[in-house]
Amino acid sequence: MIVTPLDSAELDSKEQYIFYHKMVDFALKELIVNVQRQGMCNSLEVVFFKQYCDLLLYSIEAMRVKYMYDDEDNMKIDLTDSGFPNYLEFRYLFNDLELRDQYIERLPSVERLKDEFLDTLLRQKRLVSKRNLFQAASIVYYSSVRKEYIFNRFVQGKIVEAPEGTNGDYMTSWSFYDVSHNRPFICFMYFNYEGSKVEKYKMKIYEALKQAADREMPLDGMAYAIDRKLPDVFPKIIRRIDLGPLHNVFAKDENEMTHAILEGISKKQIPLESYAMSFTMDEVRSGSEFVEGSFFSKQKLQKWGQVVKQDYIFAPHRIIQMLYSKTPEIMDGLAKPPIQVADLVIDDIK
Repeated sequence: MIVTPLDSAELDSKEQYIFYHKMVDFALKELIVNVQRQGMCNSLEVVFFKQYCDLLLYSIEAMRVKYMYDDEDNMKIDLTDSGFPNYLEFRYLFNDLELRDQYIERLPSVERLKDEFLDTLLRQKRLVSKRNLFQAASIVYYSSVRKEYIFNRFVQGKIVEAPEGTNGDYMTSWSFYDVSHNRPFICFMYFNYEGSKVEKYKMKIYEALKQAADREMPLDGMAYAIDRKLPDVFPKIIRRIDLGPLHNVFAKDENEMTHAILEGISKKQIPLESYAMSFTMDEVRSGSEFVEGSFFSKQKLQKWGQVVKQDYIFAPHRIIQMLYSKTPEIMDGLAKPPIQVADLVIDDIK
């Protein structure tokens, strides 16, 4: 049995790392499948949505390997309203990989470590020491984890042609890990470009997005800031996905759904691996345009409509029933009835 005290947000055992990784991996993969199945994103958005989720999963797997046998440090899960790793954990990955060569030089060679393992297991007939296990995990971590696949605070997607029938000639995407919420956000922008070749202007677009849209803020304010920074770009639709919280046994927050799940687990009404995922999609569209500035410095800007906010819940059938019983007001306020996903079943930890 995995014991996870509610006053602790640290993973402090091999079993907890494996359990947590299996839960996040399973929940995100179920989310990807059902977002596509429910038609919540178009086919192009689904491609980018999956890519950003894959970066997140890769990063959490790297954290699992990093901390598996580390007796000094523990991986931290967000304390506020997330269920995901604290943002600093992603920074630690980057810092480690910046010094990859220096760390590898301090570790024993793979051949030497293999010989020590075999000697301990076959000749001495003892368990391999945690120190040697940590060294082996460190070799795997530093030799296999690639920095470019780590979920960064801001991840920029390419500019591509928008699908036919979309309000806008081009589409770009980006993702950010908000440091105040410790949650990933995924954004899409459909836009027109006044010039002849958008490729020549792409670095200005990327820089503007990184400056104006790298954190959670009112979506219409984000849209206006992007519009002001890019005089040759005319945004038409901006869509933002808030991924989470992931409500599960490891979370510690004030969210009603998290507490409903924790209460159900503590009373043995639902299994330890029970989970639910919140998912919010905000969208704002340009209705018309106006000109701002003096005669010599005019700029055409967008008049943004009202932000449309849609809340969703993804959860297994049994959890949906429980949430209807314990949090009926939240369920009634969703954009559509809770979306059923598969149960996570973890019989043992290996």
